[in-house]
Amino acid sequence: MLLLYTIGIKIYSSIIWIFSFFNQKAAFFISGRKQIFNKIASEVNPKNENIWFHFASLGEFEQGRTVLEKLKEIYPEKKIIITFFSPSGYEIRKNYALADGVFYLPIDGKNNAKRFIEIVNPEMAIFTKYEFWYYYFNELNAKNIPLYVISGIFRKEQIFFKSYGKLYRSILKFVTHFFVQNHESDLLLKSIGLTNVTISGDTRFDRVFENAEYAKRLPEIEVFCDDSLVLICGSTWPDDEKLLAELPAKYPDWKFIVAPHEVNESHIQSIESLFQKTVRFSEFKSTGKTNSKILIIDNIGMLSSLYQYGKIAYIGGGFGAGIHNTLEAAAFGLPVIFGPKFNKFQEAKDLIQLGAAESISDATALITAFEYFKVNNKASAAATNYVNDKKGATEMILSYVTNLPFQPGPQ
Repeated sequence: MLLLYTIGIKIYSSIIWIFSFFNQKAAFFISGRKQIFNKIASEVNPKNENIWFHFASLGEFEQGRTVLEKLKEIYPEKKIIITFFSPSGYEIRKNYALADGVFYLPIDGKNNAKRFIEIVNPEMAIFTKYEFWYYYFNELNAKNIPLYVISGIFRKEQIFFKSYGKLYRSILKFVTHFFVQNHESDLLLKSIGLTNVTISGDTRFDRVFENAEYAKRLPEIEVFCDDSLVLICGSTWPDDEKLLAELPAKYPDWKFIVAPHEVNESHIQSIESLFQKTVRFSEFKSTGKTNSKILIIDNIGMLSSLYQYGKIAYIGGGFGAGIHNTLEAAAFGLPVIFGPKFNKFQEAKDLIQLGAAESISDATALITAFEYFKVNNKASAAATNYVNDKKGATEMILSYVTNLPFQPGPQ
């Protein structure tokens, strides 16, 4: 089984290499790992007290960020080493100020894992939510380096819980402690004999609460919004945008801010072709003038602060692989609307149950949900209270990994 795992990793790497000739993300994936060990060795001193954080991508970074930042606050002398699997995480956070080194994770393999661990020599490793690499986990275990999985979430459909998942169950046995989001994950891990589990909740709640408490002002957005009611459309894809294009003509007294998931030129142009009289943020920022009520965000990094200027949020991705982050909007008290593919996201189901979210499948349902949230003030309070009630995972995790007493903050 381990041989098949190793072969599978090599096949995956070969496919990415082929795609790299015509796909930018794949090209970054390959080029970013060239001479990677020389790069790591030149920037990391194994004699330092290094703490290794690994994130699959940008979303997991934001999810685990509160633990990283609080740990650095407690131990300022320790060095933070970050790795990413995906270019969408690395390329945006490669200059992250609190890190002493940010790198692509070398592809999992016996030699790569051994070499990486030797160079970094971490005193602990922290993985956020998922990504379970056999050779890295095995090497950490062999060297008695504590390995923590935070904000973990497990589903019965995963290979760990199948009759043919023996190898993948063995990967989980290398983990020192799991901090999971919910009771179901706890039960699933215990069903395969893993009792080193704490139900801590999701660190994303701490992150979005903090983001809302200390929201970054965006002066240009304030000028654009003025005193208007605003719908913030976050992380949208073409299927989302086709539906959203129905709204501006029906609600001329509203303004709309569209922050697409991908900001390449062809996507921005496709949005401009759907909506009438749009203005790009880059253009508005340089002139400060527009007669448009539709602003297109043509950069990455603003979305988490944009929600403070909205009345309602639409979250994209629900017509594709699954919806994006609903909690950032909810933390600001915005009711959220999203497409039909949300079942893997507990927070989305919770928000619907609380009356702070609606799932839609077509333009008619979108308008109905929009009309409902226009006048339902209780939805805003329900969204805010939901985030406030769920925060606290970060402190629980830190109390364990640092052996410091847990002192929950005010709820």
